[in-house]
Amino acid sequence: MMFLISPIYASGSMAFMLVLLLALHYLSPSSSWGYISQALIFHQVRKYLLMLDVRKEHVKFWRPQMLLMVQNPRSCVQLIRFVNDLKKSGLYVLGHVELQELDSLPSDPLQAQTESWLRLVDKLNVKAFVNLTLADSVRHGAQQLLFISGLGGMRPNTVVLGFYDGAAPQDGLAQYSPFSGGREEAQLSFPPVREASGPRPLSPQEYVAIVADAVKMLRNVLLARAFEQLEQPRPAAPCIDVWPVNLLRPDSARYADTCSLFLLQMACVLHMARAWRHATLRLFLCVDTGARTRGQEDKLRQLLKELRIRAAIHLVPWDSVVALHWQKQQEPWAAAPDAAVNFPACVSEEYLHAANRLILEQSSAPTIRFLYLPRPPADTALYPAYLHQLDLLTRDLGPTVLVHGVSAVTSTEL
Repeated sequence: MMFLISPIYASGSMAFMLVLLLALHYLSPSSSWGYISQALIFHQVRKYLLMLDVRKEHVKFWRPQMLLMVQNPRSCVQLIRFVNDLKKSGLYVLGHVELQELDSLPSDPLQAQTESWLRLVDKLNVKAFVNLTLADSVRHGAQQLLFISGLGGMRPNTVVLGFYDGAAPQDGLAQYSPFSGGREEAQLSFPPVREASGPRPLSPQEYVAIVADAVKMLRNVLLARAFEQLEQPRPAAPCIDVWPVNLLRPDSARYADTCSLFLLQMACVLHMARAWRHATLRLFLCVDTGARTRGQEDKLRQLLKELRIRAAIHLVPWDSVVALHWQKQQEPWAAAPDAAVNFPACVSEEYLHAANRLILEQSSAPTIRFLYLPRPPADTALYPAYLHQLDLLTRDLGPTVLVHGVSAVTSTEL
């Protein structure tokens, strides 16, 4: 009616109201009245969380819900941002364990750190929640986070850990542009990165125990190595290389088990992210020269078609590499110098070096690699040998993700 009576005065009134609204929004001082929008959001979120019934979940609607365990965010900025791409509209929780004896707590020691973590999430522009806990050991704290993270039907189903190796941590937070050399970086209460020769809060035995605990709790596990080398910004033609075969057990190489399919799903989810949409997804099929490779390739191509995954398949002859494994298996166990490594997944260092070279030769200079992570051994005495094998297999490969899946995440049924 205003525009029918006087279009000029109506337009002027609307413009004046818009200017007044903007002035009040940007120039008004902050008040302690609170925000009704927060109360409304709380009401809606509570209502829909109660409606999200875990008993009605279906594999066709599965999504990655990530729990990233962070000891010091200064050394894993790239990993935090990478997992943000990998979560793909799922839940993302940054978990941290503060080591402290729990006999007496005069006050909450985590309250002062929470503000720094929230500021970090804002500046890195990641859609993540923060979950901090106190424990007398890293393993006990990780168990707490695995048990209590999330709410209702929104609970992490995948745990992400940095790889345990001897590399010196780098302060990626100081190099990140929103923080570098500014006042905001000084406001963060994170400790400096650990020296290469400094004491570590976690032993190799405890690290593998955390992985084993996650698998026992039916959580998928991702181990990320050398992510400080992940290029930012990413190159114009990035590559995502996938090796969906258990290289520590070449005698049981399969491409359609639960772990292999989960590995393919993770690579596909990353490829769907906006920053990785133009990447090339390459799948490496290890074959014997004398075998009927055409049939294996056709089966794998049909599987990718059913799963709607677009990937280029590369055949990799690995006869000479597998021969080293079988040669080791034929040796008498009594002749082995170290009985601690004689478990069913035992492989020789010579074989691991050869497999490492094979990956480097066939999969040259990708942006990131996805490899199969075998289940930790049942005997806890074999944990150091298991970690040593993973270290030799992934050494000098650049940004690498070792993936172990425990649940079905793909379906070809309508």
